[in-house]
Amino acid sequence: MTDTDSRVAHVCAALFDLDGTLVATEHRSRAAWTRMFGAHGVEVNDDVLATFVGRRAQESLADHVHKFPGSTVQGLLDEAVGHLDGPDIPPPYPVPGARALVEELHSRGTPIGVVTSGLRAHASALLDHVGGADLFSVMITAEDVRRGKPDPEGFLAGCAALGVVPSQTVAFEDAPAGVAAAKAAGLLCVGLTTTHDASALGGADVVTTDYTELA
Repeated sequence: MTDTDSRVAHVCAALFDLDGTLVATEHRSRAAWTRMFGAHGVEVNDDVLATFVGRRAQESLADHVHKFPGSTVQGLLDEAVGHLDGPDIPPPYPVPGARALVEELHSRGTPIGVVTSGLRAHASALLDHVGGADLFSVMITAEDVRRGKPDPEGFLAGCAALGVVPSQTVAFEDAPAGVAAAKAAGLLCVGLTTTHDASALGGADVVTTDYTELA
């Protein structure tokens, strides 16, 4: 038995990232960020957009706000969020197997929660795609932490709220920043290749395409 196998045997709780991990939203986010940059005549490419994945939007925008004279981080964020309501923005959808896993864990009484870099209102709406926010005992959002991923604060707060120790908790993540946060907090981590190649999730204990591949 490997060390990972041994830790899996003792897992008693789960914490899920949301965007890209439970619900596919990256296609929407990329479209919104691209339009926001374009509206200001600021160049954006895949490398820039990749830096927004898995991090709090405010922190990602802070890296680029100097490119937008006269603008603030909050103003740019509000503008980008507004683009999500565009009629031609594609809808979100659940990651394959996500709803079934969430509902199974809930039915077993396994403590589960969400640790997301997104805002609470955004998270609550998205969770409808995997059965609803009521299935989760804890929701840690961007409003609840001082430091976003890759800082471990969110995952540590999630474990504390669930009343579990990190070493007996598994995190599900799709982005390098999230994997780094989970591992720094001492959790077992499953990386999903929904937004990044497996090579970018090398810090995860297990890497899989989606939940249908998990036993």
